[in-house]
Amino acid sequence: MANTYALTRHLPILAWGRTYSRTAAINDLTAAVIVTIMLIPQSLAYAMLAGLPPEAGLYASIVPILLYSIFGTSRSLAVGPVAVVSLMTAATLADVTQTIDVGYATAALSLAGLSGLILLAMGVLRMGFIANFLSHPVISGFITASGILIAMSQIKHVLGIKAHGHTMPDLLESILSHASDTNLLTLAIGAGAIAFLFWVRKGLRPALIRMGLRPGAADFATKAGPVLAVVATTLLAWHFDLAQTGVQIVGAVPQSLPPFTLPNVSTDLLAALFGPAALISIIGFVESISVAQTLATKKRQRIDPDQELIGLGAANIGASLTGGFPVTGGFSRSVVNFDAGAETPAAGALTAIGLAVAAVFLTPLIYFLPKATLAATIIVAVLSLVDLKTLRESWAYSKRDFGAVAITVVLTLGLGVELGVVAGVMLSLLIVLFDTSRPHIAEVGMIKGTEHFRNILRHDVVTDPSVLTLRIDQSLYFANARFLEDHIYNRIIDDTDIKHVVLMCSAVNEIDLSALETLELINVRLKELGIDLSLSEVKGPVMDRLQRGGLLKHLTGRVYLSQFAAFCALRGQADKVSDLAQPGSA
Repeated sequence: MANTYALTRHLPILAWGRTYSRTAAINDLTAAVIVTIMLIPQSLAYAMLAGLPPEAGLYASIVPILLYSIFGTSRSLAVGPVAVVSLMTAATLADVTQTIDVGYATAALSLAGLSGLILLAMGVLRMGFIANFLSHPVISGFITASGILIAMSQIKHVLGIKAHGHTMPDLLESILSHASDTNLLTLAIGAGAIAFLFWVRKGLRPALIRMGLRPGAADFATKAGPVLAVVATTLLAWHFDLAQTGVQIVGAVPQSLPPFTLPNVSTDLLAALFGPAALISIIGFVESISVAQTLATKKRQRIDPDQELIGLGAANIGASLTGGFPVTGGFSRSVVNFDAGAETPAAGALTAIGLAVAAVFLTPLIYFLPKATLAATIIVAVLSLVDLKTLRESWAYSKRDFGAVAITVVLTLGLGVELGVVAGVMLSLLIVLFDTSRPHIAEVGMIKGTEHFRNILRHDVVTDPSVLTLRIDQSLYFANARFLEDHIYNRIIDDTDIKHVVLMCSAVNEIDLSALETLELINVRLKELGIDLSLSEVKGPVMDRLQRGGLLKHLTGRVYLSQFAAFCALRGQADKVSDLAQPGSA
């Protein structure tokens, strides 16, 4: 039984496969058709964003999806190239290929394979919790800045000029310096495609419904909007032979299934790629798990973060062996997959089959596809990632969070995605450390007529000059123990009436060894001042740990079951609480 459970846990396909029904198959097939239509232009566009041939986008969307459908736990997540990871891939490979003698496409395979191995290792080590270390505001700031960078990086294709750079200053300088070379036909195609795609998102569905089309059919037509732009501009470029006028087109695309490829495993290359691969893995995982959990919640399904790491790791290794580049779960395609009615990962497998058919039979049809159209597809897609609302909300709610978001945005735009994501990770950790290193400590008193104790600054409470009660609203550990010590000393230094200090520990879930040593030192120093130290409302697990240390043996006061008992006892009213004071666990 245990072996069966373990096998099902690591191969989720065995769980949903047993109950797979005809209805589920029809729903999955419908979703697959819609997602395939959406992915064809999107995959080509993201390959171009990564600096790779268009077919690499198709290849990266076939085997990775199949592998994820076997190992992944989300029933709606659609895996493949995504904008942010594609941009990070381009930035990484541009730097690496300048210092190491390796082909660009080969380096992309190695980057995908290394990312896959890192994700697999994290899954085996059950490190799915790592997603919790990146705060949402910081991630939102990074993705917003990345969306702006991606859109800026595609302006050169819309204008038909040569430009370079992976930061906002470099891109702006390069675009402005080459603006005089703008190809007006290319600009007309790119600007027209952008305007059309924005209209498709907002206006096509209502227009079709007004024309009498059913909502389901209108939704399908809306999702197929990018395909309409591709078809129209391709026919235009073919009919008028626009390539002869300087309009850049996709050109010949191999008409084949994904080839078997082997990454370059040279030590120098892997060493150069390891840091970027780790960043791509973490960002890809955070983006993927966020989408997967959001969609799973809507259907009361469960996502296993550790198994998701394994599923994404397998997908990236598959990409490295089939001519692809790093992949992850995409937001837009996953939402479309969900909305289209996908019930199981089989929808992803069917999508892979659809893309394989496209790779074999449809690639000759995109020979005349203008690159400006693909750039327009990317620009419209990534601008939805720009979330200025988070900036407004963080400014209103927390200036510290706003600062973290703003710094992430500025650094990502000014220094590039790699330094931006490192800054985001560091800011997330620093915010946690800052918050926990300065725990909220409230001086409390008893609300008259009750046994409840609340902050003296917020409530009308009963206090005693000889009893100082401090409620610690956080666990104690090495980073905040000194803060507690200083807070106590600052409070008692000028108050000679205090004879008892009580630490109310109702919110303390952990006391590490450093904090224990600090409490022992506080106990000794208060004793020298003629002040007793007591504890109240200590939780059982915390008490178990304290009993293994030396604090309780030398504690000048007592451990009380409740703060009410401590207050009454220390005010000289022990007769009212009888045996409420206790040395045992609470």
